[in-house]
Amino acid sequence: MNSIKIILTGATGMVGEGVLMECLENPNVSEILSVSRKPSGKRHAKLKEYIVSDFLKIDPNDENFRGYHAVFFCAGISSVGMSEEEYTRITYHITLHFAKAVLSRNQDMVFNYVSGAYTDKTESGKMMWARVKGRTENTLRKLGFRAVYNFRPGFMKPVEGQENVKWFFKPFTWIFPLVFPSKSLTLREVGIAMINTVLKGYPTSTLEIKDIKNLAI
Repeated sequence: MNSIKIILTGATGMVGEGVLMECLENPNVSEILSVSRKPSGKRHAKLKEYIVSDFLKIDPNDENFRGYHAVFFCAGISSVGMSEEEYTRITYHITLHFAKAVLSRNQDMVFNYVSGAYTDKTESGKMMWARVKGRTENTLRKLGFRAVYNFRPGFMKPVEGQENVKWFFKPFTWIFPLVFPSKSLTLREVGIAMINTVLKGYPTSTLEIKDIKNLAI
């Protein structure tokens, strides 16, 4: 496979925007369908946008998803101030509803899910967000995709020119990678690694920082 078509979520957030920018520039990607609640503001010959008001109302047999090789699911939200019920609705139910919809149109597909460091695969730990993320990872693996890769990045340095970076995050973008190089990545590395899961594959489905860096080579 020399050229891939991908579906991407989260283009209006920091992670999704960074991955999208890499996909737009990467010669191995021929088409990107950005699925979001609002436009990304980007224009490119490769880019198509599908605006949906509510991900849970996406038709399980939506024909807009047919003909793609992979999903890069970069949408997500912080659990700060949220109840477990609401965080589960957004993190677990929306992700799984979307995954089932794209799988119904593409039986031979790779699904990349941006999870988080310290996600709890036992689903029984003390941290609420880690349990919910763990449940999401575990359920995605069982759906029947050709492969599922759960990305567990640490600190991610934005791609140059990104617009969706919070002001309070910017001072750390050059300090953190210097002080904690083993706990940080660039979003360009994340994007390349996602593309390579489709082109090359990887022996494990849980991708920690060192695995993401290996895949980005």
